[in-house]
Amino acid sequence: MNVTPNSCTAEMPYGYQPRLKGLYIAMELIIAMLALIGNFLVCLAVIRNKKLRTVTNYFLLSLAVADILVGLVAIPCAVLTDLGQPRHNLPLCLVLLSILMVLTQSSILSLLAVAAERYMAILLPFQYQRMMSPRNAQLALLVTWGLGAISGSVPLMDWQRQPADSDYCIFTCVVDMSYMVYFNFFCCLLVPLVAMFIIYGRIFLTVRRQVRRIAVARGTAKSMRAPGCGSSGTGTEDTGSSGVGGSIEEETDLGTGKGTSRQPKEKFGSGSLIETETTAVFTKHKFKIASAISTSISSASTEHHLGETNVAKSSTHTCQEVRKATSLFLVLFLFMVCWLPIHLINCVLLLCPQCDIPMSLTLGAILLSHANSALNPILYAYRMRSFRHTLIGMWRGMWNIRPK
Repeated sequence: MNVTPNSCTAEMPYGYQPRLKGLYIAMELIIAMLALIGNFLVCLAVIRNKKLRTVTNYFLLSLAVADILVGLVAIPCAVLTDLGQPRHNLPLCLVLLSILMVLTQSSILSLLAVAAERYMAILLPFQYQRMMSPRNAQLALLVTWGLGAISGSVPLMDWQRQPADSDYCIFTCVVDMSYMVYFNFFCCLLVPLVAMFIIYGRIFLTVRRQVRRIAVARGTAKSMRAPGCGSSGTGTEDTGSSGVGGSIEEETDLGTGKGTSRQPKEKFGSGSLIETETTAVFTKHKFKIASAISTSISSASTEHHLGETNVAKSSTHTCQEVRKATSLFLVLFLFMVCWLPIHLINCVLLLCPQCDIPMSLTLGAILLSHANSALNPILYAYRMRSFRHTLIGMWRGMWNIRPK
């Protein structure tokens, strides 16, 4: 599709009257309904379930709100502009066309905020609580939407320089492609995407090293429970018992020998008392040593158990962080796949004006970019267990009729 400025004036451009326009509008309306329902359920799940009210989910909630506005406002505006409306009203036309760009920028900045939050949660856990407080998260959300509104509204700021002879509200006729390619695509979309890929790459490399350390710690814990460690501990315990027992038997024999001597009791009474005290002393030492050995064994086993428990907890926490980071990376990857085609088409329109792009391809790229808003809730429900369980519980509660 190659629309020249002259073709935007007198009549509706030929390229903007596809035979499948009715199908395109029907698909847009279906995507809008799915985006509204799915993202509304995501917002409702966060409101209903207090466990979902985390900093990460606040940014995802911001993304869901942007997707709701895509279905509620942006898609109807896209349908209107596809029909060439409103005519002879350039400021209103620019407002309609800027809405989608504002929501796009808010979405990409929300994804960037999610990536930064995951980076601090995994790589800077000690600074996370201080830096990512609810107040700072709200401030980050305000900055996200503010920057999105500013960057998406650039055409409105200089609307008098737009082609005033555009009778029809056609995107390529009204919005300067230099702005769409160099500013909107390269600066506001491509740079955050590259930054997010670097962040997630750093996260996955760090988690991979952490998993290896946990595997080594688990191997150490298993080796401490191996027969070699157990036999050495038993040997120490047996050695201590035999040593104490031998001393007791020896001293008991000595005492018994002296006690069985047929000497007068009056003469050796004190000796018998001394022997009795000696035997009692050794008996007390036996109890003390046995108690010390038992205490050391129990403390050692407790330390081993605590070590294994800490390793298990660390492994579980790491797996949860990896699962969450993977899910969020898939959200980012889906966003990139959905939005890159339309931006690549804009690059072709700017850099190769003589190239002819089929209208069906352009409309397909526009539908794919809008479909991202409807696909995100499906990805949340499929990948994130907390969202999935909350949504299932809400569905069951809706249809469950409890007896009085």
